[in-house]
Amino acid sequence: MNCNFLILGTAALAVVGAVFAQDPPPAKKSANGNAAAAARGKELFDKKCGICHYADSDQKKIGPGLKGISKRGTFTVNNNKVTDESLKTWIENGDTLMPPFKDVLEPAQIKDVIAYVKTL
Repeated sequence: MNCNFLILGTAALAVVGAVFAQDPPPAKKSANGNAAAAARGKELFDKKCGICHYADSDQKKIGPGLKGISKRGTFTVNNNKVTDESLKTWIENGDTLMPPFKDVLEPAQIKDVIAYVKTL
């Protein structure tokens, strides 16, 4: 009789394992949003923004370094609050020292760059 329970228990574990193996794990999210968006944003940042901005430092390159921008909570050039909307506006329109990117990046790409910048 004990042998039957051992066989049934092993079979039940095998079925449960097969069921869980079929469901892919959910996408990991960083503390600030979707990890996949941040990964796409990093690639775009490296190509379009990394020319002027450091991602791994707050030191000035051509433009300000962006490391810690979310923790800092303000832009270094004007002390305005950093939000998704303010980042979007800044990226789209630029300013006297930064070119606008609204004609270079699609809206979804800008969202990805924002997701990445928020991880710095």
